[in-house]
Amino acid sequence: MRILGIESSCDETAAAVVENGETVRSSVVASQMTTHGKYGGVVPELASREHLRAVVAVVREALVESGSTLDDLVAVAATYGPGLVGSLLVGLTYAKSLCFARGLPLVAVNHLEGHIHAVILEARRGAKESGPELPALALVVSGGHTHLFEVNEGFHYRLLGKTRDDAAGEAFDKVAKLLGFGYPGGPVIDRLAPHGNSAAISFTFAKMKGNDLDFSFSGLKTAVLRWAEERDLEAEIAARRALLRNRPSPSVEEWLAATPRRTLDLLASFQRAVIRELLTRAAASAERMGARSMIISGGVACNSGLRAAAQAADLPCPVFFPSPALSTDNAAMIAAAAFPKLARGEFAGFDLKAQANLTLA
Repeated sequence: MRILGIESSCDETAAAVVENGETVRSSVVASQMTTHGKYGGVVPELASREHLRAVVAVVREALVESGSTLDDLVAVAATYGPGLVGSLLVGLTYAKSLCFARGLPLVAVNHLEGHIHAVILEARRGAKESGPELPALALVVSGGHTHLFEVNEGFHYRLLGKTRDDAAGEAFDKVAKLLGFGYPGGPVIDRLAPHGNSAAISFTFAKMKGNDLDFSFSGLKTAVLRWAEERDLEAEIAARRALLRNRPSPSVEEWLAATPRRTLDLLASFQRAVIRELLTRAAASAERMGARSMIISGGVACNSGLRAAAQAADLPCPVFFPSPALSTDNAAMIAAAAFPKLARGEFAGFDLKAQANLTLA
């Protein structure tokens, strides 16, 4: 049983074919990083245009790589939210077209649920007994999302906490842009953080009124800005921006040559603070709900510092990460999340709308 998944919620056009909910026959991702990098972030109108250019070719490539034709599919799954509405419409509309032309059922998938199923998908491919047990605590953390979910049997979800302002990945990218490291800057900070002293600067977080499992990262971003202003880093930042203009993807050695020790200490301390905040609230959530496992997924799950800290921390239950390829936006996770819905006969009609602010609960 093969499902074609299509994902276009932000700036990645992706298609994948997954068999029986556990075997990835193909996974193709067309990145728009070069398009948006010059603007320092994703431009929604450009993202939609690039999806239009790429979606047909990406789906064809996914089918060819999987050795499949449309006749081999049992369903088509597509992300219908949350995300950029223009981007969502491209993938969703193309999925509807395929279903209409071939008489296939359409399965609507929440992007956040897809990230959770990325971990479950890989667990099914490996030793089944070593995968995450339910109920599980899921931390979905990326450039657009920082959410804590209780995942119960039958894949029912309960929202436990979320960011009230910036997502964690967004905070990484904004700090990197502020300091002249370009976009996306999260991976650059991760590569440079081991070269600094993570205890050099002490960052604090405001206590959350109401739900103490919510996050807030805007104050941390402001603290970094004030730190930079007090030390007059204009020349240093200008040098890094000049490096980026000449070399679109500088090496770690080139970044280190353009980054003094004090700034490396700042990056290490910033990353440590974000990781501590994520794991502290995830552990508290897991304890309160009696979780038997913890799932950490989303783009920030690629962060090597977060992975190392989670493995070393005294967490209340085993923690599971997806592989880096399935941490960032991809369509294999969308197809995988569609299999339980297929089994329950949960199909969408052609009147399904893209929902930019779709929730998962």
